[in-house]
Amino acid sequence: MRVVLAEDLFLLRDGLVRMLEAYDFEIAAAVESGPELNRALAELKPDVAVVDVRLPPSHTDEGLQCALQARRARPGLPVLVLSQHVEQLYARELLADGAGGVGYLLKDRVFDAEQFIDAVRRVAAGGTAMDPQVIQQLLSRRQAESRPLGRLTPREREVLELMAQGRSNAAIAERLVVTERAIAKHTSNIFAKLGLEVSDDDNRRVLAVLAYLDQGR
Repeated sequence: MRVVLAEDLFLLRDGLVRMLEAYDFEIAAAVESGPELNRALAELKPDVAVVDVRLPPSHTDEGLQCALQARRARPGLPVLVLSQHVEQLYARELLADGAGGVGYLLKDRVFDAEQFIDAVRRVAAGGTAMDPQVIQQLLSRRQAESRPLGRLTPREREVLELMAQGRSNAAIAERLVVTERAIAKHTSNIFAKLGLEVSDDDNRRVLAVLAYLDQGR
């Protein structure tokens, strides 16, 4: 089974290579940066990718973005994320595409070689390997986001949907055959229910639309 491994810390990368080889995995590539990972995934077509979230040059979510890009180019590519962090937005996107094996383990909660190797094999076979803490964090965010949207009335959700299409209050009023004043009231209610207080820094209309769009992720 051929593995592409991405980890920027030398000692950890070398240790993972030795562990995987001890369990009869073939290391197609062991890289330390996002650009190297992109090339390795595109050119070597491994059976499974094991990637850290934060890789050079950005040290933010480079590894996950590379994995998502590779899965768009090659649907079903098995990916096991091994990280100290839960990058919720891209993790949810990785899980949501429904193609191929996927896993997300936290480095400080992998307690033995068998646990890690079992996760790699399960993901490579098309299964899942999720740390319970990762699932808990993703579900907590989903619940926090969905509750305010669930408080909207059908008319308010209709107004928010039209806002998400880029329509102004006047255009929404014309579409729904109501007054612009009525739309302003609905909009005010939407902001209140989503907890979007008046701020000099944040555009509440944009934030409301983002909340609406994110519910479908």
